[in-house]
Amino acid sequence: MLSQRQGLIVWLHSLKQAKMLRRFGNVHYVSKRLKYAVLYCNSDEIEELMAKLKSYSFVKKVEPSQKPFIKIEFENSKPDKAKEYDYKMGI
Repeated sequence: MLSQRQGLIVWLHSLKQAKMLRRFGNVHYVSKRLKYAVLYCNSDEIEELMAKLKSYSFVKKVEPSQKPFIKIEFENSKPDKAKEYDYKMGI
């Protein structure tokens, strides 16, 4: 049985503690330039994890990902006629 997953964006003061985030979920990405980490965990644990992560001194801010709430099915999407012609030619 698959559980719903949701991402957490954790903004950090320093990247030294980025490895420590592995105990809270799957670390998907760590940006060295912007100093944030993307962490995936179960959606039912999001609120508790956000509160726990905010309490650490090396964390600036924690934001939940909005991806599960975005509509990804588009209506009335018609391909461009020029592109449609190119696809038929095999370019």
